[in-house]
Amino acid sequence: MNELIGSLISNDSRFGKLMTKLGIIIIGNILFVLFSLPVVTIGASWAALSHVMLKAQRSNGVTNPFKQFWIGFKSNFKQATVVWLITLLLVVIGYFNVRICLSATGFIANVRYAVYALGVILVIVLIYLFPVMAAFENTLPKLIHNSIYFALHKPGKLIVLLFFHVFPLVLTYSDPQTMPLYAFLWTFFGFGAIAMLTARLLVPEFKPYLPLVDEYGDFVLDENGNKMKADALLENEEAPDASGISEKSEAEILEEMKKLGM
Repeated sequence: MNELIGSLISNDSRFGKLMTKLGIIIIGNILFVLFSLPVVTIGASWAALSHVMLKAQRSNGVTNPFKQFWIGFKSNFKQATVVWLITLLLVVIGYFNVRICLSATGFIANVRYAVYALGVILVIVLIYLFPVMAAFENTLPKLIHNSIYFALHKPGKLIVLLFFHVFPLVLTYSDPQTMPLYAFLWTFFGFGAIAMLTARLLVPEFKPYLPLVDEYGDFVLDENGNKMKADALLENEEAPDASGISEKSEAEILEEMKKLGM
């Protein structure tokens, strides 16, 4: 009986791995909430939370969420804060534009639909931008370009991510009586769960362009001590075409990965 119980709660068991990931989600979520309290740091906190979940996905849950969150927060602070402040500015401008359109008639009233469309595009870019920022080092324009590329590369995943980022927020504000419950869930679980789902869906897309890691999430080094990569496409001067990768390109990537021993 003791052996059975030990096997169930072992870190290598399914239950143990589930509890480990649940712990990472809760810790990452609480850190995100705490580091977001100044408001202007929400962007950096979002990137840090994405960094934690991407690391957890690539290391089979063997990661220190406290350490990885701080690493992600520091390394992405400048770019993520710039993105977040620009986002706040665009939201304010869009809000007042919609207010003006709603009080007007004729053509000006219909302009609000263009504002709504731009808002959807902004949400899509942000959903991908912070995970891309956490995964890759690049200039901000190229990170935005690559975010659009990954969003258009797999439209099915885009729809899933858009749903899980937007619908819970709509549900939260749909019933004022249940808002205390939703507030509790967001504080301890909600943001981390969405970030973990995002990482789970995007890691297969990122993997061909990331440094290789072993089963513990540590980088695989070559004989010169450099990080081995499956593909350096995102570090080239030209970022990937947003129209997608052709079948030939995917085959070439898989062949290169085989040569690297993956």
